[in-house]
Amino acid sequence: MATTIDQAFVKQFEREVHEAFQRQGSKLRNTVRVINNVNGSEAVFQKVGKGTASTKSTHGMVPVMNLDHSAVTATLQDFYAGDWVDKLDELKINIDERQIIANAGAYALGRKADELIITELATVGSGQEIADGNVGMTLDKVLEALTMLGDADVPDDGERYAVVGWKQWSELLKIDEFSSSDFVGPDELPFRATMQAKRWLGTLWIPHSGLPVDSSDIRSCFWYHKSAIGHAAGADVATDITWHGDRAAHFVNNMMSQGSKLIDAAGVVEIKCDETPD
Repeated sequence: MATTIDQAFVKQFEREVHEAFQRQGSKLRNTVRVINNVNGSEAVFQKVGKGTASTKSTHGMVPVMNLDHSAVTATLQDFYAGDWVDKLDELKINIDERQIIANAGAYALGRKADELIITELATVGSGQEIADGNVGMTLDKVLEALTMLGDADVPDDGERYAVVGWKQWSELLKIDEFSSSDFVGPDELPFRATMQAKRWLGTLWIPHSGLPVDSSDIRSCFWYHKSAIGHAAGADVATDITWHGDRAAHFVNNMMSQGSKLIDAAGVVEIKCDETPD
């Protein structure tokens, strides 16, 4: 009996896992600051304060802004997602079934990457929070959050993102200002999109099933700027396949080393929404 899996299969399986992770594994990784190929167990993100412009006299010295510089450190963690493939199982030669296994591992790691980002978003604190008010997502909450971001001088540069639960996404679809062509134009209608995400108020709105919900059915949604959250990867998704004779099976292990950190709380607004069943 052969004790090693065909190398062509190994290479193709590894490529499929990596491609699946890049394509569909994480919804939020591209919405935050990313550092790749980190050496060691920590990654440092630089935080720069606001500068102030001043006048100067003729031939005088140009005033110095004296920007406040600080560093935020993200600690990387190792994560694994594995499964057994029996020697006699057709998964090794059936392309469709092999892709299912590859996708499963990539999705598991993708959900973990999103979980790391969401966990850091949730540390923003009560000063950046909009109370649930015993109601779900409303236009008033959206406008209040927009005001908070504006008052904090969060850049309106096309790199704002809002991640909401599916219940809140359904509630947004009932708001004319979000879903009617009279307000957003025909090109930004959510019902025409090939995926469930749309741009509104200079922000890309994304529904997500992994947002925290407490025991009182209060869901936390987040509106943030890309620069406010950091995500670091020491090792991107990799796959290792080993033979175990005592099980007559190969163990397919998908793994990664990643971490996230809140960089600037002023760039995040937490919107709490009541999900209590009617």
